[in-house]
Amino acid sequence: MISFEYPYMIWLILLPFLIRLLPALKTRGGRALRIPFVKDFKNIKNASGGLFNKQKNKTFSASKTLLWLVYACVVLALMKPVQTGEPLRLQNKGRDILLITDISTSMLEDDFLYQGRRLERMEAVRAVVSDFVQKRTTDRMGLILFGTRAYQQVPLTFDKKALLDVLAMMQAGMAGQSTSIGDALALGLKNLSQSKTDKNKQVIVLLTDGENNDGNISFPQAIKLAKEEGIKVYTVGIGSEQFSLMKNLFGISNSGLDEQSLKQLADQTKGQFFKADNLSELINVYREIDKLEPQDFEENLIYPKKQLYYWPLLVGFVLMCFGVFLKTVWTRRR
Repeated sequence: MISFEYPYMIWLILLPFLIRLLPALKTRGGRALRIPFVKDFKNIKNASGGLFNKQKNKTFSASKTLLWLVYACVVLALMKPVQTGEPLRLQNKGRDILLITDISTSMLEDDFLYQGRRLERMEAVRAVVSDFVQKRTTDRMGLILFGTRAYQQVPLTFDKKALLDVLAMMQAGMAGQSTSIGDALALGLKNLSQSKTDKNKQVIVLLTDGENNDGNISFPQAIKLAKEEGIKVYTVGIGSEQFSLMKNLFGISNSGLDEQSLKQLADQTKGQFFKADNLSELINVYREIDKLEPQDFEENLIYPKKQLYYWPLLVGFVLMCFGVFLKTVWTRRR
């Protein structure tokens, strides 16, 4: 859409006509020099009329028209025409939500049920978290994946597609077999400390199915760091205790979920702890987090503008060059 920043400048179009009226206003009612033989000048002009005068009058009229068009182009440029683009949302609003997700080998356990079939924990988490990301349209989101080591896969960004692509490609065991919750949380806190967003709009969603059994930072140390930073942490523990018990009966070790530490982390940071034993519960967990952290839907948009004043100036310049060309041709013919 094209608009003008200074539309009132259109009145300048009338300026040449007002200036032309000034001599008539000055002489009206004032003293004038009367020349008795003015009629003789008119007769001389009529006598020398012919084809030459007609061409001269036409050239003069064309030059006058071009001059007026050039002036109109200048006025149009002074009105500052701009082209307004599609609205863009300001990227300094909304929340910073950092997803810290466990991808240790224990996430391969298929103790989640969906329509009568078993799902691996990783498969269920991928589907639910991806849906959560797509719904948070006004927030910046980031992703940290951890196992034996913690890795920042996606920094805080509005590019949800990049985040969804990483979620689609993540596999259990990519970051090691053990679980370093403390290291992952410390990395997340460091990431958020570099953000300019208010602390009350920074959130961590930590999901795991185990306990902190590796890494350089213990769980109590991580809780202390999170409390000092003032970042709200929602903790999500997943996995079916019944299924884990059956696994243990067959001699397969399972570290289990450290619910007490997860609850303590959530309590100390004014967050909340959730437990999900199946897919429907996991879906409800992220729906609840979505409600607890409402999105900011205020209209905070910017409209990019492209200046177009140079176009009427360019047209005016071309018309002026054409007028000079016409005058040169008329002078040579003369």
